[in-house]
Amino acid sequence: MTARLLPGKPVADAVFADLGPRIDALVAAGHRPGLGTILVGDDSASAGYIRMKMDKANELGFTSPHIHLPQDAAQADVLAAVREMNDADDVGSVLIQNPPPPQIDFDAAMLALDPDKDVDGLHPVNMGRLALGMPGPVPATPAGIETLLAHYGIPVAGREVCILGRGTTLGRPLALLLSQKRPTANAAVTVVHTGVPDWPEYTRRADIVIAAAGVPGILQPEHLTPGVTVVGGGVRYEGRKLLPDVDESCAEVAGAITPRVGGVGPTTIAMLFRNAVEAAERAAAS
Repeated sequence: MTARLLPGKPVADAVFADLGPRIDALVAAGHRPGLGTILVGDDSASAGYIRMKMDKANELGFTSPHIHLPQDAAQADVLAAVREMNDADDVGSVLIQNPPPPQIDFDAAMLALDPDKDVDGLHPVNMGRLALGMPGPVPATPAGIETLLAHYGIPVAGREVCILGRGTTLGRPLALLLSQKRPTANAAVTVVHTGVPDWPEYTRRADIVIAAAGVPGILQPEHLTPGVTVVGGGVRYEGRKLLPDVDESCAEVAGAITPRVGGVGPTTIAMLFRNAVEAAERAAAS
């Protein structure tokens, strides 16, 4: 069996096509969206990530104010930058690049951020909103996975979904998202992890398996039932080399699978900007 590929770019393109007229309407009404970014230190990968976001923001017609703090910045410097972004009327959303240098408490910085400006959807208030089914920014990678499955017509409602990984940025919020009562969700969701000795028993019975463990190659063909849909969400980097959770040979068993590169990455970016547009729309309405 050769699996059907589920690339993220067509999904992201569809999201941006929807956002375009909404951005135009905001600009016409005098409410240009703004995505502020905060970077601490000189890590090249982090700097590249921020640069990519700023370039996309400019392409979409956003303002994109940026604060770059030195490698030896103190916690107080980061909190001051967060307060500056919180108080800026032309900044509707804020991204604090993670991970910062070791002397910086990222959780404390995130807690200081206005939750309505949290473009990543990871503030404790927004995780609570997600758990309660309340409106607010949704973590971008989980939202992108739901949108990807819907775009390709993969049935989710009533199906068994197994998420391998319980992290706060992906596995945990994705379980909340896909169990909500909605046509593109409403699934029976099981969360397993490396602390569950027999976790392959769960992945083998699932209709959809989402790898989110951050353990390279953890998901192998023998962990799957033929025809299953496989989404690779977890990755680790070795230098610049990307090491995905899903072994490439899983494509020989799966019915549909995200590609090794270009799967959930583009949808994550699209969902981040969807959060930013929705934040601007809420601010304009108020």
